Amino acid sequence: MNIQEKIINILIVEDEILIAKNLSHKLEKLGYQIVGTVCSGADAIQRAREMKPDLILMDIVIKGEIDGIETAAIINQELDIPIIYTTAYADDETLQRAENTDSYGYLLKPFKERELNATIKIALRKHQEAAKMRKEIISSAAKSENESRFLSMVYHDLNTPLTTIQLSAEMLEDCDFAGEGGTVNKTVERIKKAVSNMSVLLEDILMISKADSGKVLLNLQSVNVIDLCNLILDELQPIASRKHLVTFRTTPEKLYANLDAKLLHHLLTNLLSNAIKYSPSGGNISLELTCECEEVIFCVRDEGIGMTAADIGKLFHKFERGCNVGNIKGSGLGLCIVKHIVDLHGGTISVESAIGKGSVFTVALPLYS
Repeated sequence: MNIQEKIINILIVEDEILIAKNLSHKLEKLGYQIVGTVCSGADAIQRAREMKPDLILMDIVIKGEIDGIETAAIINQELDIPIIYTTAYADDETLQRAENTDSYGYLLKPFKERELNATIKIALRKHQEAAKMRKEIISSAAKSENESRFLSMVYHDLNTPLTTIQLSAEMLEDCDFAGEGGTVNKTVERIKKAVSNMSVLLEDILMISKADSGKVLLNLQSVNVIDLCNLILDELQPIASRKHLVTFRTTPEKLYANLDAKLLHHLLTNLLSNAIKYSPSGGNISLELTCECEEVIFCVRDEGIGMTAADIGKLFHKFERGCNVGNIKGSGLGLCIVKHIVDLHGGTISVESAIGKGSVFTVALPLYS
């Protein structure tokens, strides 16, 4: 319900009887309802708990062991009620104490009706907007957590049968089927390739789920970058055809950097496998490694299908793919994960590409993250 459509209940905390009566009269004239008038902090806390008013007008100097600011702090800890301070004094120290309790306004005595009404309306609007924002944040966090939990469940539920299929395929490969060796081997290879593709997709889904929920953390250690690059290139050889020439060029002979080895492996594997996949006609694929200005720089080049400037602009968003990929399969998650890994390291990534002329991905990571 909009705040203009309901009667607003106000609790007045004021120890001067005449001021309290005058304030009540002005508020009722403006259309507000007074649910009570109290003169001490203890009474204000008790009445707030009982009545749960829409707003409290709190005098700073009141009777009792605690003043209005201390009273407001206690109420704020327990109840979600906007509080406007009222006082005859406006020294800097008092203002600072009032601000520290997240009040919704500050009124000086004597009160003017227009100023009083405007301050109350602004306070109620701010409170309504704050409550709406809190609900949206809670809802978004819950949704993100549920999605993350669901994707983790999907990953584990699908990964177990995939492992079984993989082992079964390897067992079939070792079996001797009389007269059908070639056929069986081709079937087994198709099974193993499908399992491998699904495993990669599941790993990407799990990674993006963790990234969205902020659960991907850096495990920094000293990494032999050249050895890691050689390892990745060896692992990717099976997916490169005879039409591809995959090369590795490095300026330093030895290079150690303070990076997350597992995430860097994921990053380079993704960029290089993409370079091979999106070069269906073959061509040169190169990984170049340099070190400049306290940065380790990886450059992945290909002579593949390339992409448009519009595609580059949305390349690192989830589920986005180039307009010219055709029947080349992909999930649109890989480069989003790459960008997240680069950001975690405090690095940068850039792309140069043109249709039919290949692509160049350049990643620069701090040597000592």
